[in-house]
Amino acid sequence: MFDYPVILTPDDGAILVTFPDIPEAITFGETEQEALNHAVDALETALSFYVNARQDLPMASISKGLKRVQPRVIECVKLALYSEMLKQGVRKAELARRLNCHTPQVDRLLDLTHASRLEQLEKALNILGRRIDLVVG
Repeated sequence: MFDYPVILTPDDGAILVTFPDIPEAITFGETEQEALNHAVDALETALSFYVNARQDLPMASISKGLKRVQPRVIECVKLALYSEMLKQGVRKAELARRLNCHTPQVDRLLDLTHASRLEQLEKALNILGRRIDLVVG
């Protein structure tokens, strides 16, 4: 769902990483592996801009031959929660009411930099009629 293609470009001894679907995400590394590791952070940071601005998340395009980068697992769950809230038109205050908690707790569930517990995210998604399916590939 959040598996974005990246373009790796040699740049003065480093490797520049850009995302065709997310122009805000740009990073680099000295090696390809380092560049891809940094790309995860750049991707999560850029996607947090969309969440903070209450905008739809960019769809990941299908690009053959390009490496792909995904946010970390907990961040993917947070993004799925955010996407489902947008899809259903559920605001933070409404989700807080359904969870029987305060709005700042929902803010933390959606904050990609906050270390939320998977159980909390699973409960929020369940309240929205969704569940988490984990696939290890």
